[in-house]
Amino acid sequence: METKEISVSCPCCESRLAIDVRTRKVMRWSKKEELDSTGKPVVRAEDWDNAFDRVAKRQDSATDKFDDALSREKSREKDLDDLFRKAKEKLDGRAEELE
Repeated sequence: METKEISVSCPCCESRLAIDVRTRKVMRWSKKEELDSTGKPVVRAEDWDNAFDRVAKRQDSATDKFDDALSREKSREKDLDDLFRKAKEKLDGRAEELE
């Protein structure tokens, strides 16, 4: 299986960097003081709370986007009928001009 993320220690400040292999971007970093004895970041309760808040906001946003798309889809038939009617009127107007 292909590794998606690598973890690297900075030679200067000894911070820990987590890098996404595909995008080649730093996903997160932790100062040396924030690492445990194994070199992994220490996760505090406030970190979990922040992550939970971000996920909750993302879910709310997704619900709003879905509702907007659903309402646009419901009115789509009416919008297409209006466009067809306008195009027909325009065509009828051109036909009268030619007569």
